Parts: sequence; C-alpha cells; structure tokens
Amino acid sequence: SCQTAIPQWVAVCSGLLQAATGPGQCRWMLCSIFQRHRAGPFELSKSYGGLTQAHGAITQQNRSFHNTSKHSAKDSLQPSEEKVGAFTRIIEAMGFTGPLKYSRWKIKVAALRMYTCCVEKTDYEEFFNRCQMPDTLNSWFLVAQLHVWMCLVRMKQEGRTGKYMCRYIVHCMWEDVEQRGKVMGINSVVLKEDLKTMVENFYAALFGYDEGILSDDHVLAAALWRNLFNKNCDDPRHLELLVEYVRKQVQHLDALSGEDLLLTGEVSWRPLVESNARSILKPHSPVYNDEGL
Repeated sequence: SCQTAIPQWVAVCSGLLQAATGPGQCRWMLCSIFQRHRAGPFELSKSYGGLTQAHGAITQQNRSFHNTSKHSAKDSLQPSEEKVGAFTRIIEAMGFTGPLKYSRWKIKVAALRMYTCCVEKTDYEEFFNRCQMPDTLNSWFLVAQLHVWMCLVRMKQEGRTGKYMCRYIVHCMWEDVEQRGKVMGINSVVLKEDLKTMVENFYAALFGYDEGILSDDHVLAAALWRNLFNKNCDDPRHLELLVEYVRKQVQHLDALSGEDLLLTGEVSWRPLVESNARSILKPHSPVYNDEGL
C-alpha cells in the first residue's frame, strides 16, 4: 500500500533532499508531502472504459484550410514546459502533484471557468439546427466534449500546470453531466450506464480528434462523422462546416495568452458560421486580480 511504501521512499529520497536543502527545509518539504498524502490523490473521473470506435470512411474533395499550428491533446511537444528536478519527478511518479506555477486553488477556479465557457458560450441550438442533430442530452454532450477537447489541446501546451488544469476541466465535465442527468429525471441505473458509455466515447473521441487535427481535412471529417454525428450525417456540407469550425477555433485558442488562460480560464468562441472564417482575430486579454477572479 501507499502508507507502507512511504517510509521506504523517504529512505531512498533522503539523500536527494539533504543534498538540495538544509535540515530545516528538508523537514518542511516532507511534512508538506505527507499532508498531501493524507488529503488523498485527485480523482480524474469515474471510470475508464474500453476504447471502441469503428473507423468510418469519408470521401471529400481536398480543400486547403488555414495553415494552423496543430497540437495533440496527448502527444504534442511542450517546448515551453518548465524543467523539473529529480525530486519532483519522484513524487509525481508516486501519484502526488509536484509544485506548480500557480496555486492549485487558482488553477481549479480557472478550470471551472473554462469549462463554463464551453457550455455557456456555445450556441447549442444553432448546432442542432444547422447539423440536424436531435435536441437530447447526448447531443448536448457531443457538442460540449468537442469544445472541451479543443480547450485540452490548448492547455496541454502550458506544461505541467496546464496538464493539471486539464484534469480538473474533465472532472468538472463529468460532475456537470451527472447533475444534468439527475435534473432531467433519468433513472439512476440508466444514468450510470449512460455515463459509462459517455466515458468510453469521450476517450475514444480524444484519440480521433487528435489524429484529425494533426492530419488533413479528410481524417478530421471522419473523426467528426464518427464522434459528433454518430455516423448519422448524409450531407457533406455539415462535415465541411464543422471541419472549418474546428480549424478556426484551434487557431483562435492558440492566439490566446497562456498566462491569461491559466489565471482566468476565460475563452471565447468564434461563430459557427461567419463570412471570413480564415481570418484570425486577436481576442482581448481578460482582466484578473491576485485571487485569480
């Protein structure tokens, strides 16, 4: 167990601690770690199901979109990621969270606000009407997860602090989905099964969208057809609209300041349909105070 492993771990790491700090600092650092252990590790989500998605084939004429810098939510390079020492790597390998750029409270507030922007600043009615999607909880979730994924792609570029923020964004999403299901009066057993299916689809969608944003429009359109439309899209114009939407939103998020995103979590979304989708508009920087509010 973790409790029995801690004394052994302290013995292994004592040399590192004594070499890096004085006796008083060493005692303070160990006390801080033990307090984190008693508080318990951060829970990411309820479960991780198997990733099962069939591959769809999309035939579509090649079109050239913006030359955007494409990033993966899982394997993208992190040129700006801060360097960490051996001590931080050891405690993170054990399941603890090492020191971050900003306080965890600020990051969690920013993550909650970013998720709120995904669900409150998106015109779901326009998505349902233009893409001919049914107005259901599942359709809402499919549109929401697309925007959450784009936020994860952006925040993964902000090093260890951004990755920690991504964990809490996903946590907020599952809490929100569960509460919405309860408000809608869905039976608890049915809701549990629906959540399990949503978890499986979500992590499968992450792989598909990552592959699409790193590839050409054909691959991205196939990912949208499988995950957003549930393979129920016969009009290629809907796929073309969504491919353009994703490309321009990723560009838009890349133009936002990483520091502002970590401190405020404020994001805005470009319209689903606009006359000049290829243009990049520099968004206004959000205003925040010392409390991250």
